[in-house]
Amino acid sequence: MLDILGPAAQAALERGEGVAGLRRTSRPEVAGSALAALVRLFLLQQRVPEDQVAGALPLDLVVPAGIVAVEDGEVRALVDIRPYGADDGPGDGWYITGDLDSRLDVAVREGAEVRTDHVLGVGGASATLAQLVPRTPVGRALDLGTGGAVQVLHLSKHAREVVATDVLPRALAFARLTAELNGVEVELREGSLTEPVAGEHFDLVVSNPPFVIGAPDVHTYRDAGLPLDTLGRRLLAEVPPLLAPGGTFVMIGDWVRLRGEERFERVRSWLPGAGFDSLVVVRDQEDPASYVSTWLRDAGEHTAPDALERYERWLDGLEGAGVEAVEFGWVVVRRHDGPDSRAEVLDWPHPVEQPVGPWLVERMDAAVVLDGSDDDALLATALRVRDDVRQEQHGAPGDEDPETIVLRQQRGLREARTVSSEVAGVVGACDGDIPLGVLVEAVAQVVEVDVAQLRPQVLGEVRELVRAGFVLV
Repeated sequence: MLDILGPAAQAALERGEGVAGLRRTSRPEVAGSALAALVRLFLLQQRVPEDQVAGALPLDLVVPAGIVAVEDGEVRALVDIRPYGADDGPGDGWYITGDLDSRLDVAVREGAEVRTDHVLGVGGASATLAQLVPRTPVGRALDLGTGGAVQVLHLSKHAREVVATDVLPRALAFARLTAELNGVEVELREGSLTEPVAGEHFDLVVSNPPFVIGAPDVHTYRDAGLPLDTLGRRLLAEVPPLLAPGGTFVMIGDWVRLRGEERFERVRSWLPGAGFDSLVVVRDQEDPASYVSTWLRDAGEHTAPDALERYERWLDGLEGAGVEAVEFGWVVVRRHDGPDSRAEVLDWPHPVEQPVGPWLVERMDAAVVLDGSDDDALLATALRVRDDVRQEQHGAPGDEDPETIVLRQQRGLREARTVSSEVAGVVGACDGDIPLGVLVEAVAQVVEVDVAQLRPQVLGEVRELVRAGFVLV
């Protein structure tokens, strides 16, 4: 498929633009091929001559199944079926099903309105979540709000048993079709939020919930019809008790910031307490006007005759509730046996390495290690700087000494930290063989300062570097 479309047309399709794809599939060398017919039928939502499709699909099976319709010698798609590639290892060439993409500008379809029980196949949010989930083997896994079952396919690679739920019967029908197309076993259950799995326990729970906030016209695939960000708060209250010891919950979502609230105050208040560790990575924030515009376009409603009225009603609702901004982020919660809890909210809107899930786990592991290490223990530990960390020095041309020193990660979250020259010297010598305390004493001698004064400064900065993964214990 990528060979026919090429990278530019594929990227345009992901933006809902199909003209480049039509041009690519009309080239003489590919126009008559079965693959070009399928691309035009499903991805570009065109009517395709019946004889071209018959060479690629068993029409006697897919027409009764409601996958395509034949009208006046032409075939049109009724559902979206598309290949889906992932990085989970061998056997990851999958097919995803769902409703037709409502954003596609060249689509030839019956009716332009997105149905309220629309089922999304592969979207940006589902692809994002797939990159966040740790892929270590687990026993039981739950996909809460499965939609088109994208996460089910990923979970099938490393979970012994997969359960998936959704409030929409149509979503479960598409999930079943996706699972059968890919030979994946999954137990599907109908119901809202955690109701279908009440009282059960799972080693891994993932959720790409309908997190869009405040839409007056509810589309179940994107918004739950609950006040503002109630859905996120409920999930972070109801899901952690479902985790088995050592279990992990990974979700994405939106939450609001009301006038007068501190940043992150709201989402931090939702995080579970004793017995759980939490990490929130805030990836984006939008003002209400931009937010409404984004989601009207996502549903293809920005061109509707009453688009302005919809925009006004939605914006009135957000502004009337005192919404100053809407934030989007990732949330990871882990259950442990101890009485304590750790919670970090990280504001990081910058590009990261994908899949990022392993790096989030590493960050949470580092927090556990740090909590168990007092200053004496840390000074006695031989630390190692991570291989991908690079040092940058900034200053005016010709200056002998840099104004600032920055340590930058090339992998993972790709964070950057400004450090003192003393800490840079210590970190540069962290080779995993020499205890931190010995390195601090050596640097103190070089810069001619009292080690008793330098030690607290270095310890504070090094702890943060360990937490962020610049330095490994």
